[in-house]
Amino acid sequence: MDAASSSSSSAVMDYGDEPHVLAVDDNLIDRKLVEKLLKSFSCRVTTAENGLRALEYLGLSDDQQTSHKPTVSKVNLIITDYCMPGMTGYELLKKVKQSSILKEVPVVIMSSENIPTRINKCLEEGAKMFILKPLKQSDVKKLRCYLKHRS
Repeated sequence: MDAASSSSSSAVMDYGDEPHVLAVDDNLIDRKLVEKLLKSFSCRVTTAENGLRALEYLGLSDDQQTSHKPTVSKVNLIITDYCMPGMTGYELLKKVKQSSILKEVPVVIMSSENIPTRINKCLEEGAKMFILKPLKQSDVKKLRCYLKHRS
């Protein structure tokens, strides 16, 4: 273990004071809105247009070789749309929570549909919050407790 990583027992890479958020949404306008709001709260934002791209970025896609799997998380928070083609936000949440490396990373689900059974299913699977779209500045303020570095 080198000196830089020994100062923290957290499984999250340290990017200084700027938390890193992965924002996943198939809608470009929603993705840009999330990115703008998070950046206004001094977050570093990486965007992905779907769940499969998010898994690739996180090092969890099925076609990546096991020798290249990450040993620490690249992100402090994942915020994802629920309804996306190919893989729903719920399926992405399940994959993240099954990962020994990423299971502690908070996941927040967004949706334009207020469906209580869907909300409960996501929260039971480990989502920290379920936010109704469009994302607002007040929602990002609520996320701040999840953006702090965990020890």
